[in-house]
Amino acid sequence: MLSAWGPQAAHVAWLWNIFLAICGIVFAALLAALFLALRRAPRIEAPQAPDLGTVNVPEPRLGRAVTTAVAITILGLFVLLAASVFTDRALARLPLQDAVHIQVTGHQWWWSVKYIDGPVSETFETANEIHVPVGRPVVVQLNASDVIHSLWIPSLTGKRDLVPGRTATLAFRADQPGIYRGQCAEFCGFQHAFMAFEVHAQAPEDYERWRRQQLAPAPEPMQAQAQRGKQLFQSVSCAMCHAIQGTLAQGRKAPDLTHLASRRTLAAGTLPNDPGNLASWIADPQRHKPGVNMPANPMSGEDLAAIVSYLGTLQ
Repeated sequence: MLSAWGPQAAHVAWLWNIFLAICGIVFAALLAALFLALRRAPRIEAPQAPDLGTVNVPEPRLGRAVTTAVAITILGLFVLLAASVFTDRALARLPLQDAVHIQVTGHQWWWSVKYIDGPVSETFETANEIHVPVGRPVVVQLNASDVIHSLWIPSLTGKRDLVPGRTATLAFRADQPGIYRGQCAEFCGFQHAFMAFEVHAQAPEDYERWRRQQLAPAPEPMQAQAQRGKQLFQSVSCAMCHAIQGTLAQGRKAPDLTHLASRRTLAAGTLPNDPGNLASWIADPQRHKPGVNMPANPMSGEDLAAIVSYLGTLQ
């Protein structure tokens, strides 16, 4: 969380360091004052009466100490306020020329990601992965389809809430290639902790290659088992919720699977994307994410293997 790989995250980290330093000093001072008060407190034996002779005696030295402490506290609060204001202004000054525009929608419990740059014919959708070019700003429109979510990419930017019925905007830039973990940071239901995603920051030429790949429809399977899997996928309930471009599956209630095999994870970062986990997820999603909207899919082992084989071709 404290490794900043973009200007927005660097501003947030700077603010965090200021808060940590001031609050750490205050905490240490409070502990020292408490220790000193306990050390200097008068002690008597149980049978003795308390000494109340100093109750009404003026203590100017103590009064000056309290006044000084209050003044320092107020000054510290103003420093924190000023740091927050300057950080907020710095976050808003990110240059947005030649930005990549993305729409991210939060669902229970996954993320749909739509790239909306260029003509409508070049709009495409993916899920639980955000790919961005290194060095270019990214403007993200945030929406929620059900409850409040919060998108957080700690290495690249701060948090921003997704509120149903409202559109928020988040801008950031990745300055180093890499894969950065993102997370829903607002409790949104039973599987909130398993609502993760990845941001892949790529060199501009790699990003453009990936974008062109995403624009292509799903490849036609060549092997007999995968061909049978495609037919099965389009004939069972999978096609009612999922979309695979270039096929009869055009559902919009669940993640777009057109290029599923190119993703690193399944179920919003819950499982590595490999044939074994994919088969387990299709057969019984509730085993991995209890409460998820995807139902179990009872089928023979042969049918399940065919569908997994077909989905494995969706590069």
